[in-house]
Amino acid sequence: MTTPPTLHLLSTDGAQARVSLEGGHLLSWQPAGAPEQLYLSPRSEFVPGKAIRGGVPVCFPQFAERGPLAKHGFARTLPWELVSQEQGRDDVLAVLRLRDNDPTRAVWPHAFELELSVRVSGRTLDIELACENTGDSLMQFTTALHTYLRVRDLDAVSVEGLSGLRYFDSIKQAEALQRMDLLLPGEKGVLDLDRIYFGVKERPLVVTEDRRQVVITQQGFDDAVVWNPGPERCAKLADMPPDGWSEMLCMESATIGIPVVLQPGETWVGRQSLALL
Repeated sequence: MTTPPTLHLLSTDGAQARVSLEGGHLLSWQPAGAPEQLYLSPRSEFVPGKAIRGGVPVCFPQFAERGPLAKHGFARTLPWELVSQEQGRDDVLAVLRLRDNDPTRAVWPHAFELELSVRVSGRTLDIELACENTGDSLMQFTTALHTYLRVRDLDAVSVEGLSGLRYFDSIKQAEALQRMDLLLPGEKGVLDLDRIYFGVKERPLVVTEDRRQVVITQQGFDDAVVWNPGPERCAKLADMPPDGWSEMLCMESATIGIPVVLQPGETWVGRQSLALL
């Protein structure tokens, strides 16, 4: 597997991350003294203009196929520019930028500026996405940080914090209520999971696998998506190995149910923070 030119962020405590300027895409996160926490498909082609499978894709200005644009919008397939890279005493921070251009305006007629900030320190990762409406008319969008967590044994994984939330099942095309913690792989050992949980807001979500826990908190994002393709759908994905589904679980901070609406000059900010316990 080849990888595109990337930024290597290395904190003084050993925490590190890799970020691709193609797509403004976080490829890797290794907390201090811990192994890789993100899943990156070995079949990703890393071709300019093509989405990378794994890591943390940026979905903007449309989530999935819920609108007229290409799936998940265009931010994840465009080159971003590096604004700054700073080494702190106990952290490291990189800031990337994407502005509207002729190709984006041809499919989405709005002027905008996106900034993606990635900060690693110790056993924490902070990803912040900010959008400014730089045009002279109202704009609205849906968005997500499509985080692929790496897992070793999907049978041992549970997600706490979703109980009591309403969700939309994108496979069954129906709404339901989550009545208890989410256990994987699900009923009768069948897994094909694609759910949008509404109103998560700042409620912490805890992904537990044996003794490992990743706590996910978010600000600015109203919703969360939990996704795993399962074996049958995974086999149809050209950029995933057939057993790739068993090594990952997507936990996405998102705003989908109620789109973000920005007047000219206004800015929206969303943040996803992950802490390895």
